[in-house]
Amino acid sequence: MNFERDFAGGLLRATGSEAIGTITINNPDRKNAVTAAMWRAIPQAVRALTDEAHAHVIILRGIGADFSAGADIHEFDSVRKNAETAVAYEALNSQAFTAIRHCRVPTIAAIRGICYGGGFGLAAACDLRIAEQGARFSVPAVRLGIAYPADAVQDIVNALGPQMAKVALFTGTPMSSEKMAAAGFLLEEIEAGSFDSEVSALAHAIAVNAPIALHASKLAVRAVLEQDGDLLREAEVIGAETFDSADYAEGRAAFAERRKPHFTGK
Repeated sequence: MNFERDFAGGLLRATGSEAIGTITINNPDRKNAVTAAMWRAIPQAVRALTDEAHAHVIILRGIGADFSAGADIHEFDSVRKNAETAVAYEALNSQAFTAIRHCRVPTIAAIRGICYGGGFGLAAACDLRIAEQGARFSVPAVRLGIAYPADAVQDIVNALGPQMAKVALFTGTPMSSEKMAAAGFLLEEIEAGSFDSEVSALAHAIAVNAPIALHASKLAVRAVLEQDGDLLREAEVIGAETFDSADYAEGRAAFAERRKPHFTGK
């Protein structure tokens, strides 16, 4: 089924086709800076793609030349003018990061151009990250005199490794896609002419697989990263359920018949 819905007055767009969902940050005049309304809408967009569009995988990307310049600093005089307003604003950030981190389907950040601040956090919350050559990465919070949201730091550490995470957070210095790939933050960096096709190929390679098995696998990886025994047991329960699923029967039948399986998530 084809799915399309705008959020935050069109600044965030969710689309879906062939079990692949896409969330597009659509604020090119501001280098895809994320407004408070957009932060609020990200969990809504994720739920729409998983619950209504039945996406097996979600791509997060920015429209045009940039992924995202991060939180829209032009709003800071009102939404981050003091500790009280900042706490409420950062709760929106945290809800967006959590929606991506806890999304039951795999997520891919497709990164072009600038990936700064809150945009970096959104990318770090994704399961996989691919960048076009020439992309630039930075966490400039310290240069503004503020701390990066603590819950988002866990994603940065998990994605970048402790030492490089410290460099990013302590200096705010921009880093190249080459350096981020070497650090393991990126799955790979791709030449401009092949970028869209490579992202699409990865998304399709995931989308054709059984949704319950994907969910169990994602939970198991999260359990390891977060050292969460309860989450690990949940992954084990869901993993065991796959053996009684229609998808497992379909997978066996397709293998025997030498054809591609058609999984339904049941």
